[in-house]
Amino acid sequence: MSGEANCYLVIRIRGGVKARKEDLDTLHMLHLKHANHATIVPKTPSYEGMLHKVQHYVTWGEPNIKTIKRLLKRMELNGGEKLSEENVKRLGYSSLEELAEKLLKAEVTLSKLREKGLKPYIRLHPPRKGFKGTIKKHVKAGGEYGYRGEKINELAVRMS
Repeated sequence: MSGEANCYLVIRIRGGVKARKEDLDTLHMLHLKHANHATIVPKTPSYEGMLHKVQHYVTWGEPNIKTIKRLLKRMELNGGEKLSEENVKRLGYSSLEELAEKLLKAEVTLSKLREKGLKPYIRLHPPRKGFKGTIKKHVKAGGEYGYRGEKINELAVRMS
């Protein structure tokens, strides 16, 4: 069941007050229009390039199946209704577990599910007990933005 993640969980951690238009456009293409929004994107060179371009605004890493299932329960349909087991069946999947596995293996993307009425982003709370470092420094320098690998799961749980 648990395999290598073929996707990234991307969380926007900064607003865009003094951001360049190019960076804001890239964030919009990632469906991250506001701070504390998250999305799941496949591991492809084009998405990795987008993430490196806006790395000062986002943090990302490989999620596990448990984190994806937890985030799927927070997702909304276009009418504002939360995603539930019966709504998953309307999307064409047998269970939340199956949808989570398909997202983890990048067999389906949130952009494709958008056509079926699912919003392509997840609204999150600010992290409980705050960020551990400053959001103005890279993870390697003791901050919060940039690539963080498996540690994205811990942040996502604190934000959901």
